[in-house]
Amino acid sequence: MTTPDLPPIGRGSPLDAASPSHGHSTAPALPRSAGAFGAPPAASSLTSPSTSPPSGAPLAPSTSAVPITRAGAALPPSLGVFDSGVGGLTVLKALRARLPDVPLHYVADAAHAPYGERSSDYIRERSLRVAEHLRTAGARMVVVACNTATAHAVNAMRERWPDWPVVGIEPGVKPAVAATRNGRIGVMATTATIASRRYEDLVAAHAGDVRLISQACPGLVSLIEKADLRSEALQQLIDAYCAPLRDAGVDTVLLGCTHYPLVQPQIQAALGPEVQVLNIEDAVARQAQRRWEALGLPAPAQASIVLESTGDPVPLERLAHEALGWTDLQATQISA
Repeated sequence: MTTPDLPPIGRGSPLDAASPSHGHSTAPALPRSAGAFGAPPAASSLTSPSTSPPSGAPLAPSTSAVPITRAGAALPPSLGVFDSGVGGLTVLKALRARLPDVPLHYVADAAHAPYGERSSDYIRERSLRVAEHLRTAGARMVVVACNTATAHAVNAMRERWPDWPVVGIEPGVKPAVAATRNGRIGVMATTATIASRRYEDLVAAHAGDVRLISQACPGLVSLIEKADLRSEALQQLIDAYCAPLRDAGVDTVLLGCTHYPLVQPQIQAALGPEVQVLNIEDAVARQAQRRWEALGLPAPAQASIVLESTGDPVPLERLAHEALGWTDLQATQISA
């Protein structure tokens, strides 16, 4: 499928990403109101035209190795994070715990979610657009808080910006294999993640003799994006996707999408107390912390959190309040 001509993203903010498997990591940043994490950055009317080439065209390497500037002035450094929607909030929370003094800028590409049901070309194009938005806004590093975007776009991002740390997130097949007691593990992930070459390589490299059941979960992200985590429809879908794993006798289930920890209690209940449920958000945050500290940037004046969405910002703000307890944050909508 050819990626449609997508308009550029508007108002920007700093962000960087790197995949744990490549020694990189990133933290998301979000638009927010003044509160426990500091005052929000001043609003900007900057609109950055996309410099992404058409899908399939070669990616030109970045020519900028100096701090990103706007109107001749260096932008304050921040750590950028993005996901197709609200799922990356789970990574953002882990990043805030490890980097409490670092400004974070989070973008939910909700107008184009879910990535897990899109083509590889589409995911790649959107990821480059959102990353460009964060970079133009001053992000010194970006965390791709989306398994699907990591699988389909992280290599393109590193080609385009070889001097910019990009941290991705991948299903933790290796730790799941180490954790199983009976040799049967399940992976819950999006259709696009399970169909990706990157996931196939992870399974081939680490599964060994373990029986691994890959459970695609179409529709689950879309329901989580509605921010009603107690809906009957959501519970029914969780039960439907957990049933085959329970019937297969798995003792370990890996959550291969950053959205899924938002409903981990429901997933745990559907699988039963004897099944251990794993996610890797903190491992990504640790890697992002190492990469950020290696940059040697001066201490920021404010550790603000910026939350932005290309779609309706209400679900993002609602989950930041209800699921994370960050009741002082506000989310804003950006054009795309």
